[in-house]
Amino acid sequence: MNHQPWQQEKVIQRTQLILSSFEHWLGRSLFEHFGITEVKTDAIEVSQQLFEANFIVASHGTQTDPIFNYGNQKALDIWELTWEEFIQTPSRKTAEAIEQQERDRLLAETTEKGYSRFSTIRITKTGKRFKINNGIVWNVIDNQQTYQGQAAVYSDFYFLP
Repeated sequence: MNHQPWQQEKVIQRTQLILSSFEHWLGRSLFEHFGITEVKTDAIEVSQQLFEANFIVASHGTQTDPIFNYGNQKALDIWELTWEEFIQTPSRKTAEAIEQQERDRLLAETTEKGYSRFSTIRITKTGKRFKINNGIVWNVIDNQQTYQGQAAVYSDFYFLP
């Protein structure tokens, strides 16, 4: 059974939460934010569209040390991880030790305000460093407004020498 992650029911549901939460906090769709006007309507097609999008989307859950529970293909590629590795990785592991305090501050601010904008440096599985500009992180909530974790999106990034 060689299913793509976007075909899994859990991933389809997470995709819906990521997208509806972005719209809740920022007042427009995530696809619209990136100038994409042709958005699928079927849940599985939307899941595929986000997974194959040309921007990075990742989210983590509500654990004390949050573990990633979603990363689209572009996120997997940039962090040099397989889906299986990604969904077992604490999100803090993608930030260097020097960036941990700023990451903690950003996530706390997001928890309080609903979303935040950020620019930061992250690190891949093999230790490559990259700079993110103009990222957005937001609280993922369900239909009852229950906190389900946080998600981030960005397309403006470059690897550092």
